[in-house]
This record gives sequence, structure tokens and C-alpha cells, in this order.
Amino acid sequence: MKLFYGMMQSLDGYIDGPSGTLEIPPPDEALFQHFVQRTREMSGSLMGRGIYEFMRYWHDDRPEWGDAEREFGDAWRSIPKWVFSRSLDAVGPNTTLVREDLEGTVRRLKAEHEGLFDVAGPKLAGALTELGLIDEYHLYLRPYVLGQGKPYFVGPRPRCGW
Repeated sequence: MKLFYGMMQSLDGYIDGPSGTLEIPPPDEALFQHFVQRTREMSGSLMGRGIYEFMRYWHDDRPEWGDAEREFGDAWRSIPKWVFSRSLDAVGPNTTLVREDLEGTVRRLKAEHEGLFDVAGPKLAGALTELGLIDEYHLYLRPYVLGQGKPYFVGPRPRCGW
């Protein structure tokens, strides 16, 4: 299994603004299609509670969605997900709730599964970075400056492997 962490961020390194809401506009059509394709290619996703709750939007088709949103929703629902949280009581379909042993669980998943797995959420990515378990970082820079908010990198920056 290969783990990657990739989220949209502002030029100054924030994934959302100081209010805790996504203040970077949604991706344009071309970038959204990239995310649809990337999701189709993923074998699974590891996420923290916050991003899981944000992504629950994609659990059910919505009447206002166009073809691209339906494509993404279908791809998203088809992949297995693991949510690392001590505060959630339950999770949705095709999702496993993990409450303990982050390192052991991720090492076991890496040994048992093949393919590309997404790491979603800066806190989880920070913890996995400290453990040396993330293989790649995908930076999607958007032409905005937020000045403050939730940073893409939480904690120490990854070591350069060159």
C-alpha cells in the first residue's frame, strides 16, 4: 500500500480559514475531474473525524448534483474507508471506525492491502508524518491567501528524502 496526503490549500498553506470553514472556493471543472479520477484510482482512504464529517456530504446522491458530482459520489462510496476517532460512536457504510492504536492499525493496513490510499485531514496526516508512514504529499495550491486558519501541515514538516 502507498499512502499519500493531498488536499487543496491556499498559497500561504491553509486548508480552511480562521472561521473553520472552507474559505477557498470549490475547484473548477478541470480540477474537480482530476479529483474524480484520483478517487477512482484509490484503493481506500484513511481519515480523521473532522474530514469524515465533512465528506459525509457524498454519502447520498443529491437532486441538485450534476454528472460530475454523481461520478465523484459513486467513486467515493465505492472505496473502503477507515476513520480514526475516539469521539464518534458510529460511521456510515463501507467505513470502519478505529479508536485505538493508530500506528499498529496503519502498519497492518499497509501490510495487508495494495494500491493507493488517501490520508485525509491535517491532524491525522501530521500524526502519520511523525510516524514516517506517509509515502507521498500531493500539494494542490489555490491562488488565495487566507492569512490564518487550519494549516495543511500540522506539526513537524516531513523529512526530505532526496
